[in-house]
Amino acid sequence: MSSPAERPQTEIDRIAERWVDTLVELRPVIGTYIGRTEVNHLYGDLSPEGHAREIAAVSSTLAELARAEAVDAVDEVTKADLSAELRLTLASSDARLHLRDLNVIDSPSQHIREVFDLMPTGAVDDWAVVARRLSAVEEAVDGYIVTLREGMREGVTPARRQVTEVLAQVRKNSGPGNFFSTLVAGAAPTEGELPASLKADLERAADTAAESYSKLAQFLENELAPAATLDDAVGREQYALQSRRFLGATIDLDETYEWGIEELGRMVREQEAIAEEILPGASVAEAIAHLDGDQSRKLHGTAALQAWMQETSDRAVAELGATHFDIPAEIRTLECMIAPTTEGGIYYTGPTDDFSRPGRMWWSVPEGVTEFDTWRELTTVYHEGMPGHHLQIGQAVYNRATLNTWRRQLAGTSGHAEGWALYAERLMEELGYLDDPADRLGMLDGQRMRAARVVLDIGVHLGKPRLDGSGVWDAEYALDFMRQNVNMDDAFIRFEVNRYLGWPGQAPSYKVGQRIWEELRDTLRTRQKEAFSSKEFHRRALDLGGVGLDTLRTTLLG
Repeated sequence: MSSPAERPQTEIDRIAERWVDTLVELRPVIGTYIGRTEVNHLYGDLSPEGHAREIAAVSSTLAELARAEAVDAVDEVTKADLSAELRLTLASSDARLHLRDLNVIDSPSQHIREVFDLMPTGAVDDWAVVARRLSAVEEAVDGYIVTLREGMREGVTPARRQVTEVLAQVRKNSGPGNFFSTLVAGAAPTEGELPASLKADLERAADTAAESYSKLAQFLENELAPAATLDDAVGREQYALQSRRFLGATIDLDETYEWGIEELGRMVREQEAIAEEILPGASVAEAIAHLDGDQSRKLHGTAALQAWMQETSDRAVAELGATHFDIPAEIRTLECMIAPTTEGGIYYTGPTDDFSRPGRMWWSVPEGVTEFDTWRELTTVYHEGMPGHHLQIGQAVYNRATLNTWRRQLAGTSGHAEGWALYAERLMEELGYLDDPADRLGMLDGQRMRAARVVLDIGVHLGKPRLDGSGVWDAEYALDFMRQNVNMDDAFIRFEVNRYLGWPGQAPSYKVGQRIWEELRDTLRTRQKEAFSSKEFHRRALDLGGVGLDTLRTTLLG
C-alpha cells in the first residue's frame, strides 16, 4: 500500500496541533499514551485550578476555530469534530462532572497508576524517568483529592457504590505487594545495569506512590464515602450529555431503549438457533456447558493464551491484508500482551505516532483464572485487533501525511471506535471466520451482552419501568438482568454492572455505534447499487481517523 501524498498544513491543522500540545502539557498522561516521551516524568494538575486552566484553553481554542476558514474537506471534518468535542468539554464542566470524577474503570484513580503500563523500560534512562513519575504520584493524588473535596462542598459527589468499589482497587495499590513495589522490584533494563543510586531512588519513589494511594484510600473511606450520593442513577439531563460525549452524536434515548429490547430479543433467537446446531435439543445454557467441557477448545495458562492470541492475530492480518483490506506494512504488527494487572479487562492501546511502540492488545487476567475457552475468545481477538481497533486506530496513525496529530491520535469517540469493533466482529462472520457454530455462539454471547447493556444503562439512569413491570430499574434489578443475559463468572458480572452504573452512556455506545456503522454501510450500498464496494467503504471511512458519529454520517453520506 503506497503512502498518502503529503498535504500542506492549514491554519485549522495548526490550531489542532497546538491543541494537542496544550493537552500534552496539561495532561501528560495523554502524552505518554501517544508517545510524547518528553512528559513521561509528569502528571497534570488534578486540582480545581488545573481544571480551570484546561477550560480556559478549551475556550481559547474554540474561539480560534470559529475564526478559521476551512480550505478543504479534511479541514471541514477537523473543524466540525474538534469544535463539537470542545463544546462538550465546556458543557461537561458546566455540569461539574469533574467534581465527581470517580468510577471503577476510567477515572484518575486508575489513570495515575495505569500510565506506567505504557512507559518505556528498556534502558537505564527509562527507569530514571519512571522514578521521577513515581515521585510525582503524590502531587497528582493530592490534587485529585482537593477536586473531590470541592465536589463534596458543592454537593456534587459520585455514588457511594463507586466509592466503595474504587476504595478496594486503591487499597491494592497501597498494601503489601502493591503495584508500585512490584514494578520497581522487577526493574531490569535490556541495556546496561541499574546503578545502586537509581535502585534506591526507585524504591523510595515506589514507597511514596504507595503511601499516596494509602492517603487516597483513607480519604475515600473516611470523607467521600459518607458524603457520597446513594443514588446510582444520574438522570436524563446528565445522561443525555454523557451519551453525546461517548457517541459524538445525539440520539433519541427512548427510541434507542426500545430498539435495545428488540435487538436483545434478536440476539437470543440467534443464540437459540445455534445452540440447536451445536447440540440438538439443547438450550443456550446447555450448549455452553457442552462447549465448556470440550478440552479441545481450552487453553491452559496465560502463556498459552498469549501465544494463541498472537497466532490468531497474525493469521488475520496476513489473510485480510491479502483480500479484504489495504493494510499498510506499518500496522501489520500487533503485539498481544498479558497485562500486569488482574482486573479482568481486555483492551487495546494504539501505536505511537512513529510506530516505535506498536499497537497492543492487553488481557488483564483475574487472579486464579488459569483456563480459557477459545470459542468464547476468538471474536475478542478480532474486536481488539484485526480488523477491529488495531486496523481502525493504526490506519489513522498511518495517515500522517493527510491528518494532523489530533485527528490521528486523539480524535474520535467510544461509539466510533467500539461501534467499529462490533461491526468488525459481524464482518468476520460474513467473511467466514466464524463458520464454526461454537465460535459464532461466542460472538453472539458478546453481542447479546452489548445489547443487554443498552437496555440496562438507559433503564437504570433514566429510571425506566422494569421489563417485568415490578417497579423501576435499580442496581439489584440490573444485576439480575445481566445474570440472565451473560454467561460469565459472577464477579465479572458484578464488575460490569458497577461499571455501567458509574460510567453512564459508555456501555451503550458499543451497540449503538455498531448500529450507526451498519446503517451507513447499508445506506451507501442502496444508494450506489452495483457500484458499491465494501473494501472502498472501509478504506474511505477509516481514512477519516477518529470522528464523532454525527461527523462520520455527514462526511460519508454528504
